[in-house]
Amino acid sequence: MSIADTTMHAIDHGGGGPPEVLRLTEMPRPVPGERDLLIEVHYAGVNRPDVLQRSGKYPPPSDASPVMGLEVAGRVVAVGASVTGWSVGDAVCSLAPGGGYAEFCVVPAEHALPVPEGLTLREAACLPETFMTVWANVFMRAQARSGESILIHGGASGIGSAAIQLARVFGLGPVYVTCGDARKQDYCRTLGATEAINYRQEDFAERIRALTGGGGVDIVLDMVGAPYFQRNLDCCAADGRIAQIAFQQGARAELNLQGLMMKRLTWTGSTLRARSRAHKAGIAAELRTRVWPRFSENPNALRPHIHAEFPLAAAAEAHRMMEAGEHVGKIVLRVR
Repeated sequence: MSIADTTMHAIDHGGGGPPEVLRLTEMPRPVPGERDLLIEVHYAGVNRPDVLQRSGKYPPPSDASPVMGLEVAGRVVAVGASVTGWSVGDAVCSLAPGGGYAEFCVVPAEHALPVPEGLTLREAACLPETFMTVWANVFMRAQARSGESILIHGGASGIGSAAIQLARVFGLGPVYVTCGDARKQDYCRTLGATEAINYRQEDFAERIRALTGGGGVDIVLDMVGAPYFQRNLDCCAADGRIAQIAFQQGARAELNLQGLMMKRLTWTGSTLRARSRAHKAGIAAELRTRVWPRFSENPNALRPHIHAEFPLAAAAEAHRMMEAGEHVGKIVLRVR
């Protein structure tokens, strides 16, 4: 075996810091365990948790790769001894515990999914982290049902884009979103949003009350955090549910809980990376049976939008774009 067969190129973020700390380096190629797959990575999705990890605010689990990257797409090049259902050469996309910003990535076999019919590897790299997050929080934890209304914050983000499309495909509506400018409003409407609210120009809670005749929405999906806590409560209809997936602008705020009690609200929150291998396998299994067939049934309604692509060596540029917040949809890294 040559040295080339045991090493790979990957992005190292050193001790953390601004995007400039990211550099392409050579490191040992990972070795899959008996229940894992080794994927030759063609594309990797860029996500907000990657930026947090680079900044030192979101350390990986102790058993995960220190390399950033939570979703990849490529080809299976090695299969663990206990794995069934996968073969060398299969096209695959997968949630990763880390290690996605690299030429090779080890993933639990039960977290991997086939590339949906009609999608490229480039598009498939945009799916695992965002679709698993939305499915787990909106459809599993908040128990979204056809005909229910939903408010999605950050509608133009990767998570928001996935949430709009999944809401429409599974019969939710009206679908309301918040975003920061007219370009993003137009983008969200093209995805199927009923109404896109510019949070910089108007109070979204007041706008939701007006749009719903004071009734509120059944579900709120939020990643903003503290500044929105009280207004999210105010936006909810009786028996509504709030799904909290992040707190980008703070985790602490003062609340008046009377509305939560009087409306019989449910407020749930979760993070995907911290969940057990078995829990994530359950989410992947639901996606495979309930969502993946919808890609061929609804090819125009369910498809990731890629705002920008960068080569792996330019990961710093991808992170600058993510932090600027001007993108719509997903950012991907081209690995090979």
